Amino acid sequence: MQLYNLKHPEEKVSFAQALKQGLGRDRGLFFPAKIPLIDNIAALLQKPFIERSQEILAAWLSDEIPENRLNQLVSRAFSFPVPVVRVEERLFSLELFHGPTLAFKDFGARFMAQCLNELAENQPVTILTATSGDTGAAVADAFHGLNNIKVVILYPEGRISSLQEKMFCTLGDNITTIAISSDFDACQELVKQAFANEPLNRALHLNSANSINISRLLAQICYFFEGVAQLQRFDTNAPVISVPSGNFGDLTAGLFAQAMGMPVKRFIAATNSNDTVPRYLADGVWAPHPTRATMSNAMDVSEPSNWPRVEAILKHNGRQLSELQGISVSEEETRSSLAHLNAIGYLAEPHAAVAAEALQKTLLPAETGLFLATAHPAKFKERVDEILRTDIPLPRPLAEAAARPLLSERLICDFDLLKKRLLLLNQTA
Repeated sequence: MQLYNLKHPEEKVSFAQALKQGLGRDRGLFFPAKIPLIDNIAALLQKPFIERSQEILAAWLSDEIPENRLNQLVSRAFSFPVPVVRVEERLFSLELFHGPTLAFKDFGARFMAQCLNELAENQPVTILTATSGDTGAAVADAFHGLNNIKVVILYPEGRISSLQEKMFCTLGDNITTIAISSDFDACQELVKQAFANEPLNRALHLNSANSINISRLLAQICYFFEGVAQLQRFDTNAPVISVPSGNFGDLTAGLFAQAMGMPVKRFIAATNSNDTVPRYLADGVWAPHPTRATMSNAMDVSEPSNWPRVEAILKHNGRQLSELQGISVSEEETRSSLAHLNAIGYLAEPHAAVAAEALQKTLLPAETGLFLATAHPAKFKERVDEILRTDIPLPRPLAEAAARPLLSERLICDFDLLKKRLLLLNQTA
């Protein structure tokens, strides 16, 4: 698999290089030189999830990872169910929160960890990543205890739920968590500055587990196919898929799946009030506003890193931006959506509520809609309990995490201070 840097197309790398490097020169995103097509989509959709996922990922990676090894990596990474649940007559939820940290990030983080373990050749690696909530838990769980791999996770202090924080800030060992006194965009900028600093990059062998890492996106392609495959039991027409969008890695993966041949009528980019993309799709002007804190905090992103990939996929396939729908959902609408879903028997959390609301705003009577439910409702227990006047029981992973003490450090938003902390981490190896 060959990839190139979207900012500097002359920089070309293999999957193994992109996996270990994360970003290209000048913070450029790596993008595949070729998107593989699946010859017989109907036959592929009939296969079980693991077998189908192995075939999908082999289409990308067979030239770098032997088939038997790749099959083992996929089996180990995707060892949990991916159910599609009927919510209303033509409205369905793809539940992506049945993994070990109860969020969709488990797919990408676990596959990336398996790939790094396979391809890093026992070289030391420092994973530096920013999280707006669920990435931190998934990455910490996937890499915890792995030899030669250290993990540093930055997150916006006070802007994620207490249970989200407990899921990744209580592990210790090779996991270091730092609360930054700013928002997620600032955390993400610190990560980008670290990768752009060549001496620091070389000293720590930096890698990122954010959705900027191509390995995570390849893993996420697989559950879009699974959602469509399960939907075909109810309706063989191509669905409308609503994706709750923050950094836009999920939508990128969905567009890759579509480019491979997966049937989908259209995608909806559902955002909260951080609506850079919906406004851009409406007026063609890229004008990020200051990031607003919302109850769907994993989507509190004003400058989504993956957006250049979205545009590159559409261009690659001769599609127009106008084929995407961008829908912004307010806090009041999110509350209303949560209450409506609960009233018809479906318990959701704010991110899924945003996606469901965006879908219901635009779904036509003859269409079938699928929205992505990206996190377990209990991860947002305080807010969901308040809105629905309920008391969600904690699943075992959350209950165990809630009982552990926080191990996070605090740091003001300053790159020089972060650099010193990272170098100190390296000295204490």
